[in-house]
Amino acid sequence: MKYNTLDWSVAADGILTLTLNRPGQLNAFTVEMANELVDAFNRASSDDAVRAVVVTGAGRAFCAGMDLSVGGNVFGLDESLRPTLEDMHERLDEPAIHNGVRDTGGRVTLSIFNCTKPVIAAINGAAVGIGATMTLAMDFRLASEKARIGFVFGKIGIVPEACSSWFLPRLVGLQQALEWTYSADILDAQECKRGGLLRSIHSPETLLQDAYALARKCTHNRSPAAVALTRQMLWRNSAQPHPIEAHRVDSLAVFYSSLKDGKEGVRSFLEKRAPNFTSLASDLPPFYRDWK
Repeated sequence: MKYNTLDWSVAADGILTLTLNRPGQLNAFTVEMANELVDAFNRASSDDAVRAVVVTGAGRAFCAGMDLSVGGNVFGLDESLRPTLEDMHERLDEPAIHNGVRDTGGRVTLSIFNCTKPVIAAINGAAVGIGATMTLAMDFRLASEKARIGFVFGKIGIVPEACSSWFLPRLVGLQQALEWTYSADILDAQECKRGGLLRSIHSPETLLQDAYALARKCTHNRSPAAVALTRQMLWRNSAQPHPIEAHRVDSLAVFYSSLKDGKEGVRSFLEKRAPNFTSLASDLPPFYRDWK
């Protein structure tokens, strides 16, 4: 797929830089960008040349939120419909619901959630609305000292989207999530780090390089299959109601990972050498598809 709103670039070490690329519009989000992001994260999951994903913005912004200048319903929704919760359970992927009702930001964050590669946000500037909520499904959020982040939905009379009512309280706690979404304040990087949203703050000049260093830390001499399973296990099992559910999945993941890369990992440890892992993130154990 050729992208009009994104730039896709994979380095020799397997780090994909996915750049939101509408700098003239401060990388404002559109339905087209949503569709391209979904495709890009699905593509990153299936492309064994990609080991990790770093997401950033072209120019001086990360993403200034939804592009409110487009005509009609700016969220791309079909106002002739009157969808029900039953529709969202039984017809979620039917074209009318998929195209006319489903929140585009939610489709993006679900594709990030399902990604089998580590995902790092390098927030280089303004990240408001969907520009903030799309990062919540990423594993780490690194920000420039110049970053400004806001969950600003209340200012335009709407509610948080992009599955952020699931992600944000898990990251920062319910009280902080409520304050930030009620107030719709624009927050500086220091406030976001104090609140638990950001991993770290960086100079504008070093932000991307620091993000790449973290990506290499997550992938160098690591089994792609084990990393993929670890990412999904932590995101999914942490939301289970009882640890027995994690035990079921952990047991299968340990069983299958021990058969191939686990053996190589033990050998390399005993032989005091770097491991040569061969299991791929695109070829996960049989239980994974049913679990997912």
